[in-house]
Amino acid sequence: MRSFNTASPASTFAPPAVAPGADLGPMSVRMSFAKEEEIYAQEEEADLVYRVVSGAVRITCLMADGRRHVAGFHFAGEFFGLESGEQHAFSAEALCDTVVAVAKRRLVERDGEIERLLWISTAREMSRLHAHMLLLSRKTACERVATFLVEMADRQGRQDSLFLPMGRQDIADYLGLTIETVSRMMTKLQADRLIEMEDPRHVRIRHGAALMDCCE
Repeated sequence: MRSFNTASPASTFAPPAVAPGADLGPMSVRMSFAKEEEIYAQEEEADLVYRVVSGAVRITCLMADGRRHVAGFHFAGEFFGLESGEQHAFSAEALCDTVVAVAKRRLVERDGEIERLLWISTAREMSRLHAHMLLLSRKTACERVATFLVEMADRQGRQDSLFLPMGRQDIADYLGLTIETVSRMMTKLQADRLIEMEDPRHVRIRHGAALMDCCE
């Protein structure tokens, strides 16, 4: 994780921007999805590769007992939907109005540059997965929420503010907490003057170094 500067009054908020060059080469098409619209379903055939052009995507899994697990989020420029098997183990939904580049996997793999980017993306995703396993197994509720905020700011390329396209229930399901606990920890971080909640979706980071200390 990188270091943060203290927030300035001039900070502005916006959803994750359009990623430059976020297509998948000439063989790809762009598809638009409305908020909460399904991009692909769990157990659907996994023969396509996806890349977020603008907006944000939620990756979820519905367990046998009906409980939902949020496995991750993807923002502009990031790949998703890569599977080792023939079917998707998770489903994907748009968190807000979202544009996605889509291409056949067999065609993408013929493009050396795209294949290189896919390899880098897979390595980053593995690193995030390992960090998330540590978060779920070792960190306190406050550490989990602080880590989540730092990660979201980092992935959005921000230092003093971030936009949360996901709701509190999404965050709770991702962090293995209850929605009440997430809200309580957000309130605590704000009371400690580490963050400032402009509204439920917009967070200003007031003291980045102290917030990173909370992640430990």
